[in-house]
Amino acid sequence: MGSIMKIRTNYLRHPIAAVLALLLLASAALSQTGEQARWDQHVRNVTITRDDWGIAHVVGKTDADAVFGMIYAQAEDDFNRIEVNYLNSLGRMAEAEGESAIWSDLRMRLFIDQDELKKNYADSPPWMQKLMTAWADGLNYYLDRNPGVKPRVITRFEPWMALSFTEGSIGGDIERINLGQLAAFYGGETVAGLTGEEDPMAEPSGSNGIAIAPKNTAGKNALLLINPHTSFYFRSELQMTSGKGLNAYGAVTWGQFFIYQGFNERVGWMHTSSSADVIDEYSLKVNKNGLKFTYRSGTTERQIAAKKVTVNYKMTDGKMGSRTFEVFRTHHGPVVRKLPTGEWIAVALMHKPVEALQQSYMRTKAKNLAEYTKAMEFKANSSNNTLYADADGNIAYFHVNYMPRRDTKYDWRRPVDGNDPGTDYKGLHELSELPNLVNPASGWAYNTNNFPWSAAGPSSLKAADFPAYVDAGSENARGLHAMRVIGGRTDFTIEKLREAAYSTHLPWFEKTIPALIKAWDDASAVDPLKAKTAEQIKVLRGWDKRWSTDSVATSLAVFWADDIVRRVPGTPGVMQQDNIAAKASPGQMLASLAAASDRLTADFGKWQTPWGEINRFQRLTGDIVQPFDDSKPSIPVGFTSGNFGSLASFGARPTRSTKKWYGTSGNSFVAVVEFGKKVRAIAVTAGGESGDPRSKHFKDQAQRYADGSLREVYFYPAQLAGRTARKYSPGK
Repeated sequence: MGSIMKIRTNYLRHPIAAVLALLLLASAALSQTGEQARWDQHVRNVTITRDDWGIAHVVGKTDADAVFGMIYAQAEDDFNRIEVNYLNSLGRMAEAEGESAIWSDLRMRLFIDQDELKKNYADSPPWMQKLMTAWADGLNYYLDRNPGVKPRVITRFEPWMALSFTEGSIGGDIERINLGQLAAFYGGETVAGLTGEEDPMAEPSGSNGIAIAPKNTAGKNALLLINPHTSFYFRSELQMTSGKGLNAYGAVTWGQFFIYQGFNERVGWMHTSSSADVIDEYSLKVNKNGLKFTYRSGTTERQIAAKKVTVNYKMTDGKMGSRTFEVFRTHHGPVVRKLPTGEWIAVALMHKPVEALQQSYMRTKAKNLAEYTKAMEFKANSSNNTLYADADGNIAYFHVNYMPRRDTKYDWRRPVDGNDPGTDYKGLHELSELPNLVNPASGWAYNTNNFPWSAAGPSSLKAADFPAYVDAGSENARGLHAMRVIGGRTDFTIEKLREAAYSTHLPWFEKTIPALIKAWDDASAVDPLKAKTAEQIKVLRGWDKRWSTDSVATSLAVFWADDIVRRVPGTPGVMQQDNIAAKASPGQMLASLAAASDRLTADFGKWQTPWGEINRFQRLTGDIVQPFDDSKPSIPVGFTSGNFGSLASFGARPTRSTKKWYGTSGNSFVAVVEFGKKVRAIAVTAGGESGDPRSKHFKDQAQRYADGSLREVYFYPAQLAGRTARKYSPGK
C-alpha cells in the first residue's frame, strides 16, 4: 500500500511514470493472485496419507493435483536433496559449493540453456505444461508454508526447470564427459581431483532387474524384481493417484514428478544402467579465420558457433563471484577437450528434454504392453535398459530406445573423424531394430548392467544380428549369478524371487580362490609366504564362497581381492575375475593374501574377523555426503560389493577416520511385485523415508534393509486401514 500511496502523491509531477508503475503493481498482484488461486485449488483437491513407515500415498482429483501433492510430500521428506538435484541439473551448484563446482556447472551449461528450456516449456503440449506448473507450484507452496526452510540457492522454482532433469538416472550421459579435460580446454587449468586413475574396486553403479513369466511361477502370474543400485537415499518412495487413471507406486528421484522405477495395478518397470553405445566423440581439425574458428565437413567449411557462458560461484567470503567462458559448438555437439595432436573433440549425446519427460511420465500410466511400447516411441531413453512385466502375463527386456543410426564401417568406440560427413548420424533406429526381447521362450529375462546377449539365457538375442555399436558392454559376475538363480525353475513366488535376489553366492571367487589355493599348494615348502598363510588357506579351502555376517572367509577373500586387483593389470574385454585367475603369478597371489591378513590384523586386531564386524550400515545425519563414526551404532550387513557377483549389492569402504567399512551405495529401493487379479508387492528402502534425523522414519527400515526383510506394500486404500499415521492436505 505504501508504494501505491507514493505513486499517488507524485502523480501530478510524473503521471506517465505513475501509470506505468500502477500497471506493473497490478500485473504482479494478478500474477500472485493467479498463483495463490492455483495453490488453493490444488490443496482442496489433494490428500496425503502417510502410512506407518512414513511413506506418502498421494491422491489428487487430476494428474496435476497428484503432481502438486507428491512434490510437496517429497519436499517434506527432504527438500535439500530436491534442491541439490536441480542445482546440479541447472548448472548452478557452484553458487552453493564454491569454485570446486565450476567445471561441473560448465559441463551442464554446454547442454542446458535457460532460454531454450523456457521455449521448450512454451512449446510443450498443454497437458505437460499443466504438470510442470503444478510441480513448480508444489515446491513454491512448500517454501511459502515452511518459512523456516532456507534454500541454499533456489528460492523460487519455475515450471521450465522441470525440463532440466527428465530421466531419473543416478548418472546421466553428460557425466561421462571428463571434467579435468574440460577444465584444461576451457580454462587452461589442471584441477586437483578431476583427473587420476579409476579405483579398480569402485562399486559398479547400476541395478538388477528380473522379470519372470507366468509359466515359471507357482501362482501363474508374472513377477518383477525392482532392485536399483544407487547411492543411498537417492530416491523417495511414494504412491501417486489421480481420478484421471494415474495410480503408480515406487521410487522417485528426488525432485522429479514421475515414478522412475515401480508399478501400477497392471504394469511394472525396472530400469538398469545400460552399456549401450549412444555417446560419440568427433575429432575435428580446426582452422582459425580471424576471430572465428572453422572446420571442414567434406567440401564445406563450417563455422564453429561460439557463445559466452557465465558461471556464478560462492567465494570464500560468502559473496558471489563469476567466471565467463567462451564455449564452442559444432553440428556434432559441444567441444569438450583437445587431443595432444591439436584436434578438438566434440561430443554427441541425446538432448530431448520434452520428449524425455513425456516418456518418463506416460509410461507410469500405461495399462498394457501396447501402451508402454507407445511411450517408448518418443525415443528419449538413452541410458537405461528396462525389465517389464504386466498383469496380462507379458514380460520383456527393452534396450535403450534412443539409438543413433551410424555407418558400421567406423569404429564408434573411439573418436571418429568429424571432418568426414560419413560419420554424421543417419537419424534414429526404430524400436523394431533394437535388441528388445518380448516373452522369451525361457520364461524369464534379466539385466545386471551387462550386455543384452544373455538377457533370457538360451532364448537370448544374438550380437551378430545387430550393429556392433548397439551395445558396448560385456558379461559380469552378477549376470552369471542371476542366470544361475532364475534359470530352470518353475516354482517362483514373491518370496522365492526375493530369496533369489539375496542369494549369498559370490561367483567372483569361483575361479580366483582355487587359483590362490593352487598357488599355495605349488609353493616351495621353504617359501616364507607358505608358512605365513597356511591357516588362511585352510579357512579358504573350506569356504563355500557364500557371504554371511559371521564368515571369516568372506572377510579374508574380500580383503585379498581388494589387494590382488591392484597388483595385476586388467585386460580389456576380460572379466576381472578371469583375468586374475589367468594372469596373477603364484608369488602375487600369496603376497596379496599375506598383505590382506596384515591389513585385517592392523585394522581389527586379528585376521580372523567375521565379515559382519567389518561391513556396516550407519546413518547418522541427513547430509548428502554421509559422515561415519566407529564409535557410533551401526548394523552388520552380510551382502558385499556387486563386483563379486553379489546380487544384493553393498558398496562399502573405510573412511580416513574409520576402520570399519560403511556402505554408501548399492541396494537402495528393493521391491518384488506380483501381477495377479490384484497387484501385490513387498519392498524395503535403505534407512528410511525421511531425511530428517529427528524423524522416526529416518532409519526405521535399516535393520530390514540389512536383513533383506521386505515389508508389505500398501497399494490399495483398504491396506492402509489400521496402518495410517496421518492424513492431511498439503500445508494443513
